[in-house]
Amino acid sequence: MACKMVKKGLIGAALGAGALALLFGTSAPSYLKTALHKVRHTAKDAVPIPFQIDRARQEIADLEPAIKQNIEAFVNEQVEIDHLKNEILATRQNLEKEGRDLALLRNTLDNGETLRTSDVSYTPEDVKAELGRRLDHYKAVKKILADREQTLKTRKLNLVAARDKLTNMREAKRALEVKIDEIEARHNQIEATQSANEFSLDESALSRVKKTVAELDKRLEVMARVVEAEGRYAEKGILLPIEPGRGVVKEIDAEFGVPSKTSTHASTDKNL
Repeated sequence: MACKMVKKGLIGAALGAGALALLFGTSAPSYLKTALHKVRHTAKDAVPIPFQIDRARQEIADLEPAIKQNIEAFVNEQVEIDHLKNEILATRQNLEKEGRDLALLRNTLDNGETLRTSDVSYTPEDVKAELGRRLDHYKAVKKILADREQTLKTRKLNLVAARDKLTNMREAKRALEVKIDEIEARHNQIEATQSANEFSLDESALSRVKKTVAELDKRLEVMARVVEAEGRYAEKGILLPIEPGRGVVKEIDAEFGVPSKTSTHASTDKNL
């Protein structure tokens, strides 16, 4: 069963490759590469920005073990350099003592006498042989001292470079932390702006409704005024008689505070 599935998959891939070759000819690999790049780019853009921010923060945090490891290596190198300094100091002191002993032993040859110690006597030839052995040892130690001093110089330079690298790494980590905080703050601001834009859409819809209602209200006002104007300028209807004995003029004077003359009122009342 599995073999059949693998076989079908291979056949499908071969058919797909053949179809691309038929469609695009020798340019098929370029089209395929571009399509794969586009798919990867689209998939990356589909990842939410907050997730990418958290991912970046995790990668920054992952730098901390490397920084601690470099600090430990830096301290160990300092210790090694201190030990090397002590070795160089001791070697230099021993070399100076060997130089003084060589000079003293060399001076014995000027006398041409046999060198005597507490229980042994040395001829000038024996002294020369000893001088040759000691001189060889002196030169060998001198070469070792020079090599150690060169090693110390190199290790000091490496230590300075390691310290600068560690300092730069720390500063870069802090800069990345600040940068990702700025990115998060900017993203939050953009999201807030997007929310405000959504609210603006709602306000626009509300404004349109308000405008519609205002137009309706204006139309009703126009209709009302037209009806009022038509009533005001319409032809007069039949005048109905008032009640006998009613003093209309007196009522008007009383209502509006108009001073009245008795004779005028009486004449008007008779006419009414």
